[in-house]
This record gives sequence, C-alpha cells and structure tokens, in this order.
Amino acid sequence: MSTRPYDYVDDPDALHALIESAMGADRYALDTEFHRERSYYPKVALVQLAWGDDMALIDPLAVSIEPLAKLLDGPAVAVMHAAGQDLELLHHVCGTVPSTLFDTQIAAGFLGMRSPSLAALHDRMLGIRLGKQDRLTDWLRRPLAEGQLDYASSDVAHLLEIHDRLVDDLQSRGRLEWARVECEGLRARGYAPRDPEEAWLRIKETRHLGGQARGVAQAVAAWRERRAAASDQPTRYILSELAVVALAQRPPSTTEEMARVRGIDERFARGTHGEALLEVIRDARERPAPVPPKPDRGRANRGLRPAATLVSAWLSQHAADLELDPALLATRAEIEALLRGEPSRLDEGWRAQMAGEPIRHLLDGEAALAFDADHGLVLEERSRRLMAPGEPWSSPRNRGAMGS
Repeated sequence: MSTRPYDYVDDPDALHALIESAMGADRYALDTEFHRERSYYPKVALVQLAWGDDMALIDPLAVSIEPLAKLLDGPAVAVMHAAGQDLELLHHVCGTVPSTLFDTQIAAGFLGMRSPSLAALHDRMLGIRLGKQDRLTDWLRRPLAEGQLDYASSDVAHLLEIHDRLVDDLQSRGRLEWARVECEGLRARGYAPRDPEEAWLRIKETRHLGGQARGVAQAVAAWRERRAAASDQPTRYILSELAVVALAQRPPSTTEEMARVRGIDERFARGTHGEALLEVIRDARERPAPVPPKPDRGRANRGLRPAATLVSAWLSQHAADLELDPALLATRAEIEALLRGEPSRLDEGWRAQMAGEPIRHLLDGEAALAFDADHGLVLEERSRRLMAPGEPWSSPRNRGAMGS
C-alpha cells in the first residue's frame, strides 16, 4: 500500500470520484505544472489539488482534465498562488476559470509583502522550508520520480492553512474585502485567445512605422500569430520579430526579394510559407493602413515626468508605511493618468481613500511633499510660503517660515 499523502489520478473513473468529493468542500487548493517553451498554448503536465483532508495529483497526459470544469464552476473558493498563468491554462483546457478566487500572493501584498513566492509564504507564515531541487524539472517526462511528485504536492499541501492565516490577518486589519476585490479583478480578466489583428502591437519596433509599412506589419504579424496557433508552435518558430519588421520596411514582391530580407532564409522564402506570406503582403499594400495606437501621453508629456516621479516616490513610501505592496497601490501609468485628469484606479474604492484623495489634494495645491529625516517623504498641509528665486535660506523671511 502506498504511503504517499496524496492520490495519483490517471484514469477517468478516479478523476470523476475526486471531483465529486471535492465538490462537497467549501474551498480547495489548486496549482498546475506546465510548459510552453516549445508550443503556442501552455502544455499542462500536472494538476495538484487539495481539499479537506484529501490531496491528489492528476496526470493530464493520462486523463483529460476537462471534467474539472464542474469543480471550477462550482461555489467553492479556489485558493491559488500567483494564479495568472494557471488561469490562462485552465481557460484553455477546461474552458472556464474558478467562480471564486483567492490568490495568496495578492492577499499577502495587502500585508506588506512584495509579490512573495510560495516558498517565502511557507517560510514566513508556517516556518516550513519548501525544496527547490525540482523547480525546473521536465514535468512532461514520464514516469515522474517520487521526488518530483513530492515537490509538486508541497505546492498545495499547506495552501489552505496559509489561506486561513491570511484571512485572519486581513480581517484584523480591515483589508479582507480589498483583497477579495483585487482577486476578482484577476479572475475576471479576459483569458480568451489573443486577437491576431493586434499581434503587431506587441512588437515594439512596429509601433513607430508609418503608412503602408504599418499595414504590412499588422498583416504579417497576424499571419504569424494564426500560423503559430494552428501549428501550436511559438510565434518565433514561425517568423522572428526582426523579420516582421524587415518585411514591413521593405515589402518584397517576389520570393527572390523575400530571401534577401533580414531574418528570412531562402528555404522559407521559396517554400509554401513564403508564397502565402507574399500574398498577405500584396493584400496589405492594397488596403488602408491601420490606425496607429494612441501615443503614450505619459511619456510624451515631459512636463508630467517630474510630478509623476515625485508622486511615485511618495506612494512607495506611503505603501511601506501602510504595510502594502506598492505594486498593489498604483502603477506608473495609473499615476500619470490621474495627473492628466483621466480615469484611473486611484479614483476607485480603497485606492481612492488611501492614495487618490491625498494626491488630488497635492494637485489642488492644498498639500505639499516634504522630506522628514525619520519618515522619508511625507505629505503635509501646504504653508503657501514661496521662496523667491535666488533668495538665501538665511533670510529672515525663510527663517520664520522654518519656525526659527
């Protein structure tokens, strides 16, 4: 009889029984192991699940994990860590994501931890050291060794206990709802396949192209994306980004011209891919160019940079004082949007109270930032005493302003 603390599930009947058992719990811990280095879509290699006193490792190379959709769509809370890529995988394989999510990395950020690893949470909250020896293992190779299985099971073995600790701490600080809202934002993010027509926007160099070159870049990048998805290969295996840009800058009309484009070899140019791509380029040159993306006004407006930099520095200090992960409070783009008077998450919910409103007082001239030797940057009521250009600090006017 096995002495493992988990069941290894590799047949449909066992998976069905597992799902029925887990459906009776009000929460479950979930993690996955996957690879995507050589594929367009993530390749799921193992699914780890824990609920109540039970734990199981599901082998997706032996049994389809699509039936897990029943558990994911159920009312139980899925407890996961840094769930973004796992959610993308679940959406791809099961067609859905958990109905309710509690991400322990996000939750820990509301306690002042900066994007902690799962190992760091185990160490800090439970005093447990997780091994690292199998972190970069080949999870698609079979059979998996005992050490690999033990390592994988450790990712969920104590996750529900960490969930308990985090919930208790968040409740005591009045931040549990903040964490739930943030987790819901991650859960509800779109995980549908990427739009091929927008693939060109992910290639930095294409954003600066104009007119016809921009249209060719969009068409070639969309063709590359569709080919990669259809063959389940990384886009770079189909065509490099360098080649996409080069084709856009100097669109070829023949296979001979294509073979001379940087990043494309003669075999590709004279093959079926080359012929198909020439047709794509010809069509693109006959169509109107796509509308260029809106310029990044935060970068374009140089006058905004000093203010954004100063506010960013204060927010980092403010987050530390509040015991919050600064990344949860605001991004640079959100700060710049607020400074421009545009919609920003800093105008919503707990962020408005913690940061948005103080920043608006700063913008309205009702507050000022100062450096305090004990507390760093601090926001304080503005004195409205201005120092004249070139006026020395030793002047009587400034001595009075400084409380001398």
